[in-house]
Amino acid sequence: MQTTRVAILGLGAMGSRIATNLLGAQYPVTVWNRSTQPVEALSSLGATVAHTPKQAAEETDVVISIVTDNDASKAVWAAPDTGAIFGLTADKIAIEMSTLTASWAEELAHTISQQGSKFLAAPVVGSRPQAEAQKLISLVGGDASTLEKVSAILASSSAAIHYIGSVPQAMTMKLAVNALFGIQVAAIAELLGLLKQQGIIPTAAMDCLSQLPVTSPAAKGAGTLMTAENHTPMFPIHLVEKDFRYACAGGINTPTTTAIRQIFQAAIAQGYGNENITAIAHLFL
Repeated sequence: MQTTRVAILGLGAMGSRIATNLLGAQYPVTVWNRSTQPVEALSSLGATVAHTPKQAAEETDVVISIVTDNDASKAVWAAPDTGAIFGLTADKIAIEMSTLTASWAEELAHTISQQGSKFLAAPVVGSRPQAEAQKLISLVGGDASTLEKVSAILASSSAAIHYIGSVPQAMTMKLAVNALFGIQVAAIAELLGLLKQQGIIPTAAMDCLSQLPVTSPAAKGAGTLMTAENHTPMFPIHLVEKDFRYACAGGINTPTTTAIRQIFQAAIAQGYGNENITAIAHLFL
């Protein structure tokens, strides 16, 4: 049994799997979530249940948040009376694994460091299958010596850990990764639609494209799901659009990212927001 106690705040698709991996690695795990069903499932596996993020932070050594967006992160960390910040002390380490704006991550890091606790941004690349297979990629920002202290914890769900630099740099890197993926998915959907108009059926088009060096593994995988009409949500379109919005929020010139965001916005407007990113194909096929 490991001696470092770990809290997981947020038990969505990723948080629940990360908590499960930590339990499998023999860490004492405390969990908190707004709804009770995932809490009950983790409790049955041996996790301790906290009633508030503050309580989870008080009872553990390392506190990890992995939630949907800035607003959820602010509620988890800073809600009056219940926020995890109020349970932190100088000997604890806080880790934000959510995909957020660089500005909020930097503000959160400053607030936590002011009271003496350590903070890392560690957003992860990958979805449910990678989390279950312990093959996420962690992109870490913050103090390198703090990373050394929690590297084994991150490794319980990660195949690789990349130290990026500062907290905002790590968060911006994650947004760039997601934007690059989304751009490729949108391009494949659009081009499959173009080829279909010329009488080339999508499966035949993907058979050809998949064998060419211009098609990345990510684009190949997305295109294959599109032609199979398999849009089981792993990275829902509403979250894709959120990440594009955050990537465009820094005041930098991002014409390509901005244009592709509009396509995902159109998909949400047509009712595909809860489907997988590949459901953008509905706009073209």
